[in-house]
Amino acid sequence: MRTTGDTRQRIVTAATELFRRQGYAASGMKQIVAAADAPYGSAYHFFPGGKAQLGEEVVRTSGAAYLGLIAALFPTPAGPGGADAATAGGATGDMATVTHDAFIAAAETLRELDFADPCPIATVALEVASTHEPLRIATAEVFASWTDGLAAHYRAGGIAEPAAHETASSVIALLEGAFMLGRAARSTDPVTAAARAAAAVVRAALSQEGECA
Repeated sequence: MRTTGDTRQRIVTAATELFRRQGYAASGMKQIVAAADAPYGSAYHFFPGGKAQLGEEVVRTSGAAYLGLIAALFPTPAGPGGADAATAGGATGDMATVTHDAFIAAAETLRELDFADPCPIATVALEVASTHEPLRIATAEVFASWTDGLAAHYRAGGIAEPAAHETASSVIALLEGAFMLGRAARSTDPVTAAARAAAAVVRAALSQEGECA
């Protein structure tokens, strides 16, 4: 038996997929509830604010899922002991290599999705940044959470602040830009090129820390 929680989740999942594939503006509520196999009125029961409220839910839940992916791809950040503690536990690895490999995995995901955007947050952000303040804020907060999360891993790998945060911001910008170019070209080449660039950014930050030590 389906529960109200199941219905709500199906609506969010359907909206996430439609926003990812065809964008926020092109995805109507009727299409979303049809894809979710849910009664039309249920969308407004769970999201009385309509598509805008649903869009914010998609952005935040998808953002949290991708933040979890960062945690899965990168070594566990060190605790109070910082980079030394992480190294002692064997957790840091080679941050430049890990970054490069994460991009290569993203390139394969892009190919598997037939060059549809794997990230609904970026799709929504491009559409609404100048027209819908609540959704702009939601996307900005998600990107900030990714930057903060990735910066924590770079700090654990031996990059001090503010360089860790700047490095994380650059890496995420490279990935999002590479996705856009890859979709337009229907090629993974921009993502693999960005993989090398991102690894170079991380190596440069690590090298700078070594010179300052």
